[in-house]
Amino acid sequence: MTTLIQILKKTEEFFSKKQIPSPRLDAQILLGHVLQMDKMQLYLNHDLPLAKNEVDQIRQLVIRRGNREPIAYIIGSKGFYEHDFIVTSGVLCPRPDTETLVEAALGLLPDDKEFFIADVGCGTGCIGLSIAAAKPFVKVFATDISPIAIQCTKNNAKKLALTTRVAVLSGSLLEPIPSNRSIDLVVSNPPYIPTEDLQTLSPEVAVHEPKLALDGGADGLSFYRNLIPEAARRARLAVLVEVGIKQAEAVQVLMEESGLQRCEIHCDLANIARVVVGYRGEN
Repeated sequence: MTTLIQILKKTEEFFSKKQIPSPRLDAQILLGHVLQMDKMQLYLNHDLPLAKNEVDQIRQLVIRRGNREPIAYIIGSKGFYEHDFIVTSGVLCPRPDTETLVEAALGLLPDDKEFFIADVGCGTGCIGLSIAAAKPFVKVFATDISPIAIQCTKNNAKKLALTTRVAVLSGSLLEPIPSNRSIDLVVSNPPYIPTEDLQTLSPEVAVHEPKLALDGGADGLSFYRNLIPEAARRARLAVLVEVGIKQAEAVQVLMEESGLQRCEIHCDLANIARVVVGYRGEN
C-alpha cells in the first residue's frame, strides 16, 4: 500500500525534474487539496495508506502541474488579501503584488460612509470584492469584457455574500456603468506586459494565463492611455492603478495629462513601485 509520505516525496522529485519553482510546496498543496488536509495534517499523517482512487486523483493533478498549469487553476482557488477566491482557467490568477492596490484603496475609504468603486477589468473580482468585504458601506461596479471573468466575479461575489453590494457588468472600461452614477474611486489592475515580453514569461503565465489580461501593447501602456482619461472624468476622488516594473513614472504623466493631481506611488513588499494614485483637484 502506498503511503502519503511516499507520494509526497515522489511528487516533489517529479516537480523538481520539471523545474517547478516550488516543488515541495506545490506537492503539499495538491495532496492537501485531494486529501482535504492542511500542511500540518499531512505531516502528522505521513504514514497514512492511500486508497487507489486517491492516488489516481493526485496523479491527474500532478500531471497538470508538471505541464506548468498554474496551481490556482488546478485546485480552483487562490488566497488573496483576507479571502480565498474561486479561480477558473481564462482569468488572471490573483497575485500578492496586487494586494498593494487593495491597501492603497482602503486607506482612502472611511468605515461609515457609502462609497462607489469601479473595478475595471475585474477578472476574479479579487480587488473590488476585497475592498467591499473590508468596508461594509462600499458598493462596487465590477466590469470586464471577458465572459469568463464576469462569471468568475459573480461566483466570488456570491461566495463572499456580497451580491447586494456588487454589480458585475459586461463591457469595456467604465462604459457599462450608468453615466448618471457617481463613482468615487476607480481601481484597476490592467494588462501591462509589453507584447514582445510575453514570450519571456514563465510557462504558467505565457502558456496558460489569458493574453487579454496580460498584453499591454508595444510599450505596456496601451490600456492606461484608454482608461486614465475616462476614469479621470468620472472618479470623484481618485484613480488607482497597478503598474509594471519601471512604468510608474510614465503612468503618473498620463494621470497628470488627464487632469489628476497630487499623484502618489506606492511600493509593494519588494519595494517595487506597484501602484499609482491620482487625485481629483477639488479633493
